[in-house]
Amino acid sequence: MVSYAPLAPAPASTVDARLALAEQLLACDSARGCARAVVEWLPAHAQALAAACVAREEPGARMTCLAARGLSEAQQAALAAWSDTDTAHPLADVLTQAVPRFFPKERAPLPSPGAQGLFAVPLGRAGSSPVGLLLVWASAPELPAEVAWVAGHAGPFLARQATSGPLAAGGAELFRRIIDAVTDPVLLTDLEGRPRLANARAEALLMASPDASHGRRRAVHLNQRVFSAAVASTASVGQSGVSWREVPLVDPVEGLDLLFELVSTRVYEPDGREAMVSVLRNVTDLGRATQALGESYRRLRATEREARSERHRLDRVLDSVADPIILSDPSGVTVMMNEPAERLFSLPPEGGRAAQRRVRSNHATFVSFLANVLDTGGSPRWRGQLSLVDPTSGATLPVEAVASKVLGEGGELTGIVTLFQDRGEALEKARLLERLKEVSTLLEARVQVATAELAEQNEKLRRQAIQLEQASAAKSQFLANMSHEFRTPLNAILGYTNMLLQGVSGELSAPQKRNLTRIDSNGRHLLEVINEILDITRIEAGRMPLHLSDFVIPELLQEVMAEMDPIIARSKLTVTTHLGARLPPVHSDRQKVKQVVLNLLSNALKFTHEGVVKVVAEYQPSSSMLTICVEDTGIGIAPADQEKIFEDFQQVDSSPTRAYGGTGLGLSICRRLADMLGGRVTLQSTQGQGSAFTLHFPRRPRRT
Repeated sequence: MVSYAPLAPAPASTVDARLALAEQLLACDSARGCARAVVEWLPAHAQALAAACVAREEPGARMTCLAARGLSEAQQAALAAWSDTDTAHPLADVLTQAVPRFFPKERAPLPSPGAQGLFAVPLGRAGSSPVGLLLVWASAPELPAEVAWVAGHAGPFLARQATSGPLAAGGAELFRRIIDAVTDPVLLTDLEGRPRLANARAEALLMASPDASHGRRRAVHLNQRVFSAAVASTASVGQSGVSWREVPLVDPVEGLDLLFELVSTRVYEPDGREAMVSVLRNVTDLGRATQALGESYRRLRATEREARSERHRLDRVLDSVADPIILSDPSGVTVMMNEPAERLFSLPPEGGRAAQRRVRSNHATFVSFLANVLDTGGSPRWRGQLSLVDPTSGATLPVEAVASKVLGEGGELTGIVTLFQDRGEALEKARLLERLKEVSTLLEARVQVATAELAEQNEKLRRQAIQLEQASAAKSQFLANMSHEFRTPLNAILGYTNMLLQGVSGELSAPQKRNLTRIDSNGRHLLEVINEILDITRIEAGRMPLHLSDFVIPELLQEVMAEMDPIIARSKLTVTTHLGARLPPVHSDRQKVKQVVLNLLSNALKFTHEGVVKVVAEYQPSSSMLTICVEDTGIGIAPADQEKIFEDFQQVDSSPTRAYGGTGLGLSICRRLADMLGGRVTLQSTQGQGSAFTLHFPRRPRRT
């Protein structure tokens, strides 16, 4: 409660002046008008050098100079440059303690318009906090009685005008129409959230008549509980000024969930009590829009991440390509390039001025190429041969550039993709191909020369072969003729020798018989040699015909054994014959079979010093082949010589001091005769253990 000093009895004129001021105050409909009347009255009736009235309309707000007299505008502004929460200001203490106070001269920041001091008198309703101050500058430090009277009577009036403000000037009806015109719910509540004043929007949301439906009453009851809790929570914080928070409510008519933004402001009621002015702003659509915007933002971020991932994947794919690739925008500016392209069009980390020149040269070449692409009009692709330079080594890189236009859905140009392909390998292949063609041409010429030389050599060989054949025929003819010429006198010599041995010319002495016997033996040996030479020449000359006949093998072997019996008797070897079961008759050249067996048996007796000689004849029904094998236990033949002995005039021991005689034609003749019979002669021998020569010939010759 504001307490002032008691008023001194006023003269009649003072009473008139007070009545006049009271009438002015009653007639005023605003705080400013009331303050203006007070500050005009005080200098005339209270000896005040200057006066001012400051007030604030709500707690925590800045002070307002409602009216002043005797003060400049700057001084009036200085009086309003503080708030009741500014505890450092000297007038704030007066408001807090609600007790008049005198400030001596030049008390900063209070103005001093030539007075000795300033009286600061609180203004307000009794029992409530002051809403303003009445400032009076006087020449004496004593509070004038008129000042105390004015403060005591004008204070409640100013307090009512200051708290209600100019709204009170239009009346309650006007105020009601104004707040009902507000589209948002507006309420005046106590600090617990209980409504004291509400506009039509707020009543529709938070109030229901008794005859309203049960659902509406429940929705309104729920809204009241939520709203009261929100307001009480805001008031309990004790924060001055405006506060915001979101409140979920229910539409009592539609039953839909609504979201409101609650804007609350702490104010003073006319009776000095604190209250809350709340405005509810429907932000349901804003919330939905915010939610949709958030969803769109999340989708945008997801799309951005996906695009970034695709870009990263595209970069990896492009980097994995060995050829340089550059993506340009429609104006030809490079947008992206892979690593191989960066090595050509980017400066190396340690590159110097030379590398810079090479990179600029590559860029200039590429820009010139793109200019051709952009000038081609509707052509979607452009191909060109470029000569780039390696920025690091300076080596020339011939490449083929292929640029493809990337068109949008509307056919507009959105980018250009250029792929560079190294032509170095292709040029090297072309060079190698050209070199290969040259070498091929040279080789072809050499082959032609060699072919001509070979043809010439072949012709020479052919002529030599003809000459050799002619020489061989001449030799064979010569040998045949000579053999015939040798055989005729030799047979005569043998004949006469035999006649002498038989005693045609008389009885011979022992030395004569021995000598004639030697002549006969050597003559027969010479005849045998001549016959062999004659046989080999006849075979080579093709004049050895086949005389086929039917015969049996046992009879043939008996004849052979009979002819060889003298030799067998001298050799002291055991010679046996073995005939296989079911030997069939043979249709072949009997004389040639016999000659082969005689040669093989003669060789066995000659090269066998002791042991046995065995003649085995068998028949192979599966192959219709007959075999006559002559086995011995003689000296045997080394493997290296087993093929050699079948050649003409070849023997195992060809030295002049050999131990065994012969012309070396026996086995050769045997092989040739076997070939004529359609068979062959085989050999199995072990040196020092003996040999086995086998004649294989068909039962019937396949050709005649």
